[in-house]
Amino acid sequence: MPQIPLHYVDLRAFCYVTEDEKRVEDALRTFLPEEFELERAETEGHYGDRILILSARVENADDVRHVLSRLADLETFDRLLDELDDRVTENTELFLRLDKQAAFNGEVRLGDGITFRAKVEAYPAKKEIAVERAEEVLEALHDEETADG
Repeated sequence: MPQIPLHYVDLRAFCYVTEDEKRVEDALRTFLPEEFELERAETEGHYGDRILILSARVENADDVRHVLSRLADLETFDRLLDELDDRVTENTELFLRLDKQAAFNGEVRLGDGITFRAKVEAYPAKKEIAVERAEEVLEALHDEETADG
């Protein structure tokens, strides 16, 4: 089991007035360990419509490992690895956007609707090091998942 070089993972999804809150919650939970607590915040859209923001911060190493193991199910996993340099910021954060509708159906795809942000441990805190660390852990978890499955 590889060491997880992430301080935390933040997951967030917006639930618009036209969407079913339970379905959006289920989509977000596709990536979370069972019974994980979600934060809820209400805001207002440009035209006064209600927007519910569902989010979770995952900090425990085993829980972070669970979230990352779900990314190993990406059909476009190799694409994700190829794009790491574009997906890691100078602040050593890894950003992904995941398909909310696919997640509701239990699938994992890059797309729109769920924001994934992970703070990568990098010493010194440089983008190049963060990219290497992110690549190492994602490849190790992907290899682990494909060996199990």
